[in-house]
Amino acid sequence: MENSNVSRLSDALNKKLVNNPLANELDKEKYFTFLRSVKKSIELFREENIPLQADLAVMQQQYGVITGKMTVTVEGKEYTLQQAAKFLQSHDRRLRETVYHQIQQRRLVDKDALNDLYNQLVQKRNQEALNAGFANYRDYRFKELGRFDYTKEACFSFHEAVKLHVLPLVNTIYQKKKEKLGLDTLRPWDLDAEPAGTEPLRPFKTSEELISKSIECFTKLRPFFGACLTKMNEIKHFDLESRQGKAPGGYNCPLAESGAPFIFMNAAGQMGDVTTMVHEGGHAIHSFLAHPLELNGFKEYPMEIAEVASMSMELFSMDNWEVFFANEEELKRAKEHQLERVITIFPWIAIIDKFQHWIYENPQHTVEERTSKWIEITGEFRDNVIDYSGLENYRSGGWQRQLHLFEVPFYYIEYGIAQLGAIGMWMQFKNNQQQALDNYCNALSLGGTKTLPQLYEAAGLKFDFSPEKIKVLMDFVKGEMEKI
Repeated sequence: MENSNVSRLSDALNKKLVNNPLANELDKEKYFTFLRSVKKSIELFREENIPLQADLAVMQQQYGVITGKMTVTVEGKEYTLQQAAKFLQSHDRRLRETVYHQIQQRRLVDKDALNDLYNQLVQKRNQEALNAGFANYRDYRFKELGRFDYTKEACFSFHEAVKLHVLPLVNTIYQKKKEKLGLDTLRPWDLDAEPAGTEPLRPFKTSEELISKSIECFTKLRPFFGACLTKMNEIKHFDLESRQGKAPGGYNCPLAESGAPFIFMNAAGQMGDVTTMVHEGGHAIHSFLAHPLELNGFKEYPMEIAEVASMSMELFSMDNWEVFFANEEELKRAKEHQLERVITIFPWIAIIDKFQHWIYENPQHTVEERTSKWIEITGEFRDNVIDYSGLENYRSGGWQRQLHLFEVPFYYIEYGIAQLGAIGMWMQFKNNQQQALDNYCNALSLGGTKTLPQLYEAAGLKFDFSPEKIKVLMDFVKGEMEKI
């Protein structure tokens, strides 16, 4: 009831604002994006959607409840799936394969439950869109997410560009991996492994060590960055360690009053945890920089710039990763892994986005049709190195491990767009470090007071994810990988 009242009151206040004659006297440039967002909210509001949205809010949380209970037993000890992933770095290939199968089979246990949950979510979201006068939920969600500066056609172009300009580099990365491991066939459980005699990267042992090293890393970039994390640590705004029953994923939660956000993640002592920490740390810097803006509405910025903040920090911070790795060879490996991850994530982003377009263009699809479409789309973006034979049963429900599909629909291509922006920032950083950091801070301090193209311009970038631009950026990353 309380949320229902909030929705109604918000709509009434929004209408009161835009209908007030004095609204016309507000600074047109300063308030442009804010008023545009208010008007968008008015256009989308429907009384009949309030109970639907309340149901969705509750149902979406069920994904975390279901997946948070997923555990496997390895060598007599129980692990969350996040914790068990460390065994995929083992030199023992049979152990890797065993644990890979255990993880996948555990996911299959809840496959039907997650299918049922997703069916309900899709139907309610579709009805929400129809109630608001949209042909489908995709079109409604584009409006709701404030995608004023690009279209669904631009997304389709992105999908094709990934096939054309990113997949060849992905194939090169996996081929080198296969050769490095000395394998005749590269299997999915080999991707995180290192050659015999090479120990898996262990950049920290405790969450306290992860925090202290991250602070040192950020301080070396700019003292202000380190000070932000220090403040968060002092007021206990970190929950980092993985544990049973804890929701999956990682995020940075801005807090309006103090301006000091909260970082949540599931750390298990792996290299990926460092990436998550510096990623969420970039979001935290964004929260701090935007906090002085006058209105909370000014601090609501597009995800396409929010993720530039986080992904750029992943790349910037690489210059100081010696705080995590005293050994030169380990540092080199960590950087290689980071750049490989930057590239190899693009096909998955394209898959998840393209899948969602189909889901909501065809809301009455069956589970069988959904599975068939998922297999078809993943096939389009599949590399030609990894051998997936015999794993078809796992593949059919692969989409279920992506929480965004359940909790924040259509919020995923932003990662791809922003990763391109982050690579552009890194190009600047390699050319002039201080200028790049100045541009970074200038753009983030604007919050959401400018349009997306203007925010990118403030960062010294062009808002462009065309095939031509993607090729330039992939060539740059390929060159940097060869230098390591």
